[in-house]
Amino acid sequence: MINKALRILIADPQHFHRMKIERLFNGLGYYRVAPVQSLGELLTLVDYGCEPFDVVVINAELAAGSLDLLGFFLDNPQVRHALIYNEPSAPLQVAMGFAQENVQISHAALPGAQTIGHLMALVDVAETASALADWKPEPVLQRRANA
Repeated sequence: MINKALRILIADPQHFHRMKIERLFNGLGYYRVAPVQSLGELLTLVDYGCEPFDVVVINAELAAGSLDLLGFFLDNPQVRHALIYNEPSAPLQVAMGFAQENVQISHAALPGAQTIGHLMALVDVAETASALADWKPEPVLQRRANA
């Protein structure tokens, strides 16, 4: 089941790329999407946001050696899942690249529908498992029978 309340952040310097990725999310039923064009905007939203982002999709070009994106996302409690694309160090032989815990890395210049769909399937499973772990049954009130 799609969790329409998921917060998604897209970071790419090109407006067309941000719009294309946002439409892929919209096509899957996700509409809480915030697009940004610079690393500074991304860092501001992540660092000063009142709630964590459930998904961040970022073009590796934004960091351009100024920030270790993998390390940033692995150690950041404000980001639950991340997809770093256009990363030259990602292996070419695997379509999705490689994953380390909650971070996916892809060599693709731009993620397509299959990549976004796969990412969100992983996110939805993780969110459902988290919700089930936090679930507590409500106490049942019992009535006393009149004696």
